[in-house]
Amino acid sequence: MRVPIQLIVGLGNPGEAYADTRHNVGAWFTQRLAEQDNAPLQTEPKFHGRTCLIQSDTHKIRLLIPTTFMNNSGRAVRAMAQFYQIPLESILVAHDELDFPAGIVRLKKDGGHGGHNGLRDIVQHLGPNFYRLRIGIGHPGHSSQVSDYVLSRPSKEDYALITYAIEQAIRILPELVLGDAQKAMQQLHTDET
Repeated sequence: MRVPIQLIVGLGNPGEAYADTRHNVGAWFTQRLAEQDNAPLQTEPKFHGRTCLIQSDTHKIRLLIPTTFMNNSGRAVRAMAQFYQIPLESILVAHDELDFPAGIVRLKKDGGHGGHNGLRDIVQHLGPNFYRLRIGIGHPGHSSQVSDYVLSRPSKEDYALITYAIEQAIRILPELVLGDAQKAMQQLHTDET
């Protein structure tokens, strides 16, 4: 059975200090969707985030960028999902992914949090049964460097690769929104970077 996407969440940290950091690439993706649809994101205190409604083909999709810090992302996602009665399997969470180099983007359903604090909090609040858009940012090489790495800006080259990956993900979004996750994954995972 096809389950269309009703809510897209872009993870990041709030504030200008974090806006251009690697940890915010999920928010970059969601911001790009809003801009493409000329739909300004509005702050909604009851959803602990900035939100708007966009149109993809015949479907309306809610966008959410939590204004909580990353490790409290689940509060925002749960508030919106409960208010609009959006099932977990109709949620796509876009986030930074250390396990992939910049320029690689992958789609996944279910699973653990892989040490990602935003995913960890969403899983704790709602469970694991949602889609993840994993946007590669590369790895600094050692676990002791991860915190500083994700909270710093990507190089010019990596920024260009991340932007390219976001555009690739936007291209397959119509399939995913219509509930054809397999086709979306196939298209995304066979693209050459």
